[in-house]
Amino acid sequence: MLDKLEAIRQRYEDVNEQLMQPEAMSDMKRYKTLNKEYKDLGKIVTEYRNYQQVLSNIEGAREVIATEKDEDFRQMAKDELETLLPEQERLEAIIKDLLIPKDPNDSKDVIMEIRAGAGGDEAAIFAGDLQRMYMRFAERQGWKMELVDATEGTSGGYKEIILAVKGEDVYAKLKFESGVHRVQRVPATETQGRIHTSVASIVVMPEAEELDVQIDMNDVRKDLFMSSGPGGQSVNTTYSAVRLTHLPTGLVAQCQDQKSQLKNFDKALQVLRSRIYEIELAKKNEAEGATRKSMIGGGDRSDKIRTYNYPQGRVTDHRIGYTVYNLASVMEGNIDDFVEQLRIAESAERLQEGVA
Repeated sequence: MLDKLEAIRQRYEDVNEQLMQPEAMSDMKRYKTLNKEYKDLGKIVTEYRNYQQVLSNIEGAREVIATEKDEDFRQMAKDELETLLPEQERLEAIIKDLLIPKDPNDSKDVIMEIRAGAGGDEAAIFAGDLQRMYMRFAERQGWKMELVDATEGTSGGYKEIILAVKGEDVYAKLKFESGVHRVQRVPATETQGRIHTSVASIVVMPEAEELDVQIDMNDVRKDLFMSSGPGGQSVNTTYSAVRLTHLPTGLVAQCQDQKSQLKNFDKALQVLRSRIYEIELAKKNEAEGATRKSMIGGGDRSDKIRTYNYPQGRVTDHRIGYTVYNLASVMEGNIDDFVEQLRIAESAERLQEGVA
């Protein structure tokens, strides 16, 4: 492992030198790739340096124990060793995890789509609850969440809401939220007190940048229309809303959140580009034989992934069989346990398959 870490440190230094060269900025695609590699390698190098320091301290403590005649000094060295050895194990575990090949999209921002499914008004209300849950989670992560487009439900919530989430490692933490989320509770509109089951589906896509997907604008039809959503008279009386249709694929994206037609166009194009990127990514994975029926990440979008049972205060992730009984806290955005358990499961799968 030390040889591999030393090679990574050397590569880190080489990339740093390349980034400092004046010609690096002349090719933005290459610069972006190098910058991302530098950032990713930096996380490993930081822990490697900590690990080197601990190994050096362990060697020093053992030398004192072996050669020092003063019993007080020897005892101090023994006490230090008792602290250093667990720290060595902790750092080794962190480094091994960092060395597992990561999804290249993990560092990307995301486009999140939440849609009400079966359950009528209650499904739309639940979609709104999920949006609020992710908004709270994003706030605690220091991320920025922007509304792209929304269709409100007749009794609250959303029939559909599309969001852009920006920050550090957003896709890495949200990618396993894609799938069908099921809620079991007594709706506010239920007069008999019966428990209903409703669902909402979530799609999380890595946000594609212009360098990731080249779109020929001659292949895109642009339609303007009046905003039908909230936003005041100044929004609803102008043709500021934008709908883009990608003619080769038939994919459609629209935005009516902003008063500015230009801003709506940029947001709609952002969503359209990400949808095209997701399709191309799926084709690439299939061509490489990389698509696998993973327990956590390779399932179909129609797969039921999580149940929120209000009477029992229970939330269960069906992919990994993980259950908590703090539903109220989860709905306030405290989904860290699920994010971490799914990350651990993904790492275990990659190790088991010999990807590393």
